[in-house]
Amino acid sequence: MRILLWHVHGGWTDGFVRGQHEYVLPVDAERSAWGLGRGGRDWPNAAEVPLEELAAIADTLDAVVLQRPDEAKRVRELTGLRPGADLPAVYVEHNTPKGGVPETRHPLADQREIPIVHVTHFNALMWDSGRAPVRVVEHGVVDPGLSYTGELERLGVAINEPVRRWRVAGTDLLGRFAEAAPLDVYGMGGDGLLEVTGIHPARLHWAGDVPTARLHAELAHRRAYLHPFRWTSLGLALIEAMMAGLPVLALGSTEAWRAVPPTAGCVSSDVDELVAAARRFLADPESAREAGLAAREAALARYSLHRFLGDWDEVLADVGGRPAAIAGAATVGAAAPSASPLQTSSVRPDAPTVPRGTGQ
Repeated sequence: MRILLWHVHGGWTDGFVRGQHEYVLPVDAERSAWGLGRGGRDWPNAAEVPLEELAAIADTLDAVVLQRPDEAKRVRELTGLRPGADLPAVYVEHNTPKGGVPETRHPLADQREIPIVHVTHFNALMWDSGRAPVRVVEHGVVDPGLSYTGELERLGVAINEPVRRWRVAGTDLLGRFAEAAPLDVYGMGGDGLLEVTGIHPARLHWAGDVPTARLHAELAHRRAYLHPFRWTSLGLALIEAMMAGLPVLALGSTEAWRAVPPTAGCVSSDVDELVAAARRFLADPESAREAGLAAREAALARYSLHRFLGDWDEVLADVGGRPAAIAGAATVGAAAPSASPLQTSSVRPDAPTVPRGTGQ
């Protein structure tokens, strides 16, 4: 199939475009939010097409994957096709609902032409999706390989915009964990983190946004991975850390309990319990290593790229009216009416929850 989508969420797209379809990514001169293209990524199956040339290839498109409320309108402006009517479409909801949860109404709730595909079962449960068809396709992650050494008595953390996203990201909790072990925090937009948290520089290091390979390598030397998020979809950095073999300390909210089994670390809404688990891992490296191996096993079992691409082939076959065998098997690529049924909305996807280098 030839699939149109925008590069909105780097980590999710990194998995999606590794199938055996052809993926069309709009690009503009500014590499803006509406024309990022591949964004410098090595995605062999993804072709960059200038925005102004989309109309010329419109009749070659088999489906569009929408990810923002305004995209259906944008597709019609650029191609003349109405998603869900002239062009098979699905809408991927990457985020937890905002506002009056669990009453938050999804922008696509009042139509039936475009299915909503949630990335976690928690999100599907909490969004009010109304009449819209709903599917869940859990994340798929490229396996970074087992690399854990854990010799540094420090905790690794990945948070984008930790100052702006404060309580959502659990940034206000970092001081509690810094009492147990020094923290190395990776991500984008962390200027002022030391000042706002008041944590001594000896206990908190802002490492910033680093390339994927470097991030994986550096995290692997830390004793454990900390996931302090209160309200977010499941972070891909968490899954990648598990696959790398890090034991996990995760706040017991949203989907974390489903991703992290008890043998892989500690998941709790009691911060004192999490801090105590951090101290245990610091004191017992072998216990940390065993938990990390369990984390890797769990992540590979639930979040493999093969399962992810297979699930997406089924979704695309359904919306395109094709048998799955024709739409494309789950093959992993090298290491994807007069008005539109989607109404525009002020709801926007949340900021990425992990560093750009990890692909989210």
